[in-house]
Amino acid sequence: MNKLTKIGLSSLCGSLAAVSAANAGELTVKGGATATWSSNAGDVTGNPIGLSSGLTFTGSGELDNGTTFTLTFTHADQDAFSAGSLALTMPSGGSFNIGGISGGNGIGGYDDKLPTAWEETWGTSLGTKIDLAKGVGSSMNVQYKTPSMAGTTLAIAYSPRNSGGMVNDKGTSGDKASPKKEGIDAMLDINVAGQNIFVGASQTNRDGSGKSAGTNADNNSDHQEGVAGAIFTIGPIKLGAQITGEFTGAEQTGGDVFGYRNAGYGVSFNVNDNLSVSYGQMESKKGFVSTDNGESIRMEIDSIQAAYTMGGATVKIAETNCDNCGYATGTAAQKEATTLALSLAF
Repeated sequence: MNKLTKIGLSSLCGSLAAVSAANAGELTVKGGATATWSSNAGDVTGNPIGLSSGLTFTGSGELDNGTTFTLTFTHADQDAFSAGSLALTMPSGGSFNIGGISGGNGIGGYDDKLPTAWEETWGTSLGTKIDLAKGVGSSMNVQYKTPSMAGTTLAIAYSPRNSGGMVNDKGTSGDKASPKKEGIDAMLDINVAGQNIFVGASQTNRDGSGKSAGTNADNNSDHQEGVAGAIFTIGPIKLGAQITGEFTGAEQTGGDVFGYRNAGYGVSFNVNDNLSVSYGQMESKKGFVSTDNGESIRMEIDSIQAAYTMGGATVKIAETNCDNCGYATGTAAQKEATTLALSLAF
């Protein structure tokens, strides 16, 4: 009898362990390190050797109704918490995503989707200070994305206070001395046979307090942004073009920035499974309310890049040129850089 009892208890414990394992979540960690050598003409380079490292933690699990959840957060250089999101994906019901400062929700994930072998044209070792369309993506926000229907998804992202920054649980963002109030983004993404077309818009209400660089007290002049683009894949070649626009809502003082307009294109070519090359160009125009404070400044950036992968290691190089860098003029604003990198993934 005791033997039978022991057998029964052992079987029950084994079954419970199996059920627990089937419903338990899991945590995975991925990371990498990149060492670079940067040679920047027009800047005081100093020591050209750089090193970055980062870890991405991903926790996932499943609820009783089949809904899955994913928590993602990133620790960047020097153990700095840089991004985080919590996603709930429902069976045939789309997904909710609570995100902060990652820029991935709303139009923020589409600030520059142009194909490259390595980095965006403005993302090499030159400090371009380019203004990008972020919408509510840089603030704590919640997003709903519809299920994909014929390759098409619609995402709506909302932030109660689009003033930027991460907020801990049981915390609030505080004032942040920003005129921005609530903001909402809408993003339509179409993927058909490897071809991608996207269009989105963002609007953030302003409180008219004059807390920003501008002095506009008109509550009806809201902060507005938009993005549209297309990426086409033809065998090993990707071609892309996009445009973004931003209206800051500042309309009164001549020194205020009226808005920004970015337009770019890029092409990448996978020579083989290991080698890829690309060329991209981005033009960013900064406009002022009044020309009395200077004409609009046009910054132009172009970059040719190559990347060669050997297992978990990748060697990358970028040759980048920037005219009117940082929306400045003169000889000091004409810059070029060569950036060489070795990246290791684990």
